Parts: sequence; C-alpha cells; structure tokens
Amino acid sequence: MDSHRSKALKNRRRPCSLTLQNIRAARKRWSISVPQVAALRSLSEQFRLSVAFGDLMLLDNAWYVTHGGLMRLARSQHCAGIHVRPALEFCDPAVSRWAFQATVFRSPKCKGFVGYGDADPSNVSALVRGAEMRVAETRAVNRALRKAYGIGICSVEEIGSLPARSEPERNVRKLPPQPANGNGEPKLRDQLCLLIRQHRLDAALVKQYAAEFCGTKDLRQASREQVASFIKHIAEFAARDKEELLVKLNSFAQQAGAA
Repeated sequence: MDSHRSKALKNRRRPCSLTLQNIRAARKRWSISVPQVAALRSLSEQFRLSVAFGDLMLLDNAWYVTHGGLMRLARSQHCAGIHVRPALEFCDPAVSRWAFQATVFRSPKCKGFVGYGDADPSNVSALVRGAEMRVAETRAVNRALRKAYGIGICSVEEIGSLPARSEPERNVRKLPPQPANGNGEPKLRDQLCLLIRQHRLDAALVKQYAAEFCGTKDLRQASREQVASFIKHIAEFAARDKEELLVKLNSFAQQAGAA
C-alpha cells in the first residue's frame, strides 16, 4: 500500500509532457525568468494550453492567451455554445466603433458567462483598420471564454495597443530588404515586420510560408509584387481566422522536424 502511495506521489510531482514541451518551446522563443516558468507550468497543467500551437504568448514579460488557445480549450471542455450579439447602444458605425456581447454556455444547462468587447480605430492596429467589427466580436468572445473557464490572464486580441516587445528582434530582422516605393508608404519589409509583431507570429515560419506562397525556394528570390501579394494575403488570413493561420504556420515546423 505504501509503495503504491509513494508511486502516486512521484507521478504527481513529475511534470507532464506538455509542461516540459511548453517550457522548452518558450525558452527557444523568449528569455523567460523563474516566475514566468512557474506561471507557464500552472497554465499548462490547469488549462492544457500549448506554446507550440500559439495558445500562449509572452508580451512585455507577461503571459497572454490567444483566441485560438481559448477556442481549443472550449472544444476540449465540450463547450455547449457561444452566442454573440452587437451591443447596439455602444455602436456607432459612422466612426467604426463597435461593441459586442458574447455569452458562453459550458453545458446545455449552464446559464451562461457574459463578456463584452469593443473596438474602434483608436484601439486597433493599422493592419486591421476597417475590420473593427470583427475585432470587437473576437474580444467579446475571448472575455466570455476567460470568465467561463476561469482564466485570469488577458488575451492578446483584447490588447488595445501593443506592449513593448519581449521576443528577440533577431528573427524579424532577417527578412529580405525591399526598396522604398517612393510614395510615402512603409517598405514591404517593414510592413511584414509589423504584421509579424502585431499577430505574434514566428518570423522563420512566416518566411517559409511566404516562399511557398510565392513559389520560390527562398523569399529573397521573390519579386516585389509577389511579396506585396503575400503581405495582403497573410493580413487578411490573420484577420479572418488566426487559429487556422497558426495551424498552417505550425505545419512548416512539423515538416522541418520530420526532415
């Protein structure tokens, strides 16, 4: 009996494989402190969130959950449904100001957990201007999901302005240089860097995706028109379904691992 009890205690103390995977993946992407490792361990064990799949992001030395991570958590917990409606009293389409109310039902008998989200041109990135309605809806859903499943950390999509970047810049700066277009618009390289920072994407995987999209072996071989087309494509992709975009990018990492 004592031997069984001691084995159970050892198994309880032993970190699960997901926790170890998250810590390893986080250390590769960011420089994380001991308290941040402890917080990551708790998030891994409580909610089964994955760093590799983009469920968690480290921004300004704090952990944030992503919309994709919250949706995966809802599916794993057999969420009964999510109802979203515009909060018309707070909306003003003339100035692109939108607000939504989301209600998450954990089970068919659940009374619902309510969350609100708002967006207007002053609190969204320039890359998603014109999509304030969808941003507001996502923020409402995220807040309701966090309430429903007791997640105390904020979601990335709820951030009004981007915090200081905690991820090393070296990955982003390796993007191929592009000449200025001469009409005052940012260079293509800068547009792509901004896109990567806004959505917290892995720059190396974005480069692989860009090469595949442009039909070239390396992104440096792509023409200016091809790069511009890819930037437009990935910006629309991220605004439409970031979870699917992260899965797409992760497929390149899996291909590299298999190779």
